[in-house]
Amino acid sequence: MSRLFACWWRWPINLSADVDAIMPEDTKERVLAAAGPIFAEKGYQAATVREICTAAGTNQAAINYHFRDKASLYLEVVQLAQRIRLQQVPPAEWPAGTAPAEKLRLYIHTLLTRMLDTRQVPWPTGIMLREMLHPTDACQPLVEQFIRPQFEQLLAILRDLVPAKTPFYRLHQFAFSIIGQCLQYRVAGEFVALLISEEERSSHYQIDPLAEQITQFSLAALTELSRQPGSNELPKRDASCPVDSMIKVN
Repeated sequence: MSRLFACWWRWPINLSADVDAIMPEDTKERVLAAAGPIFAEKGYQAATVREICTAAGTNQAAINYHFRDKASLYLEVVQLAQRIRLQQVPPAEWPAGTAPAEKLRLYIHTLLTRMLDTRQVPWPTGIMLREMLHPTDACQPLVEQFIRPQFEQLLAILRDLVPAKTPFYRLHQFAFSIIGQCLQYRVAGEFVALLISEEERSSHYQIDPLAEQITQFSLAALTELSRQPGSNELPKRDASCPVDSMIKVN
């Protein structure tokens, strides 16, 4: 399980290096800096206050003083992780008048960058993945404060790409489908590495080409739906429609 959170194409996390690189002087900040990589690597249940204190160079009294208990410490670590992710890769932005298809491409590119860019501090992404797979009490405030605004941004883009009467449940399904395509390359990176050659990965599985592919694929499906005004259901595939006629994003 730990390999899932430690790599994108087998990229390792060096816990001590991460802590040393961002270790501040303030005790509270020092504990948060030490706790983040440990929680990301081991999860909430397996991580211990003792090892966090050791990594932070402090004692349990500091945990009790600043955070009260392990659960409160973890909640602050989760919130810190998301703030770091947003600082490293801010939400997608575009000027007024940007076409909806281009907005979708920029959104997908931002999402993939947040998931796959190995230049970022890695532990915040590990925390997020653990919360998705094994939610804790920190999950609800995380969703409301950080995830929902980004989800609403995607829904707003999709509203401009589908018929006006498309029901909300369809919009939600489309949004989760797009997010799932991006997430696949993060959580199943080891499988992709085993199935696809390194040469192919280096040429076609970096962030830019993946963003283009996911955008084109999603726009093709949404465009096919839009060709049937008033339909609230996905149309059946027309076998006579050639694949190369699908929409391209420049």
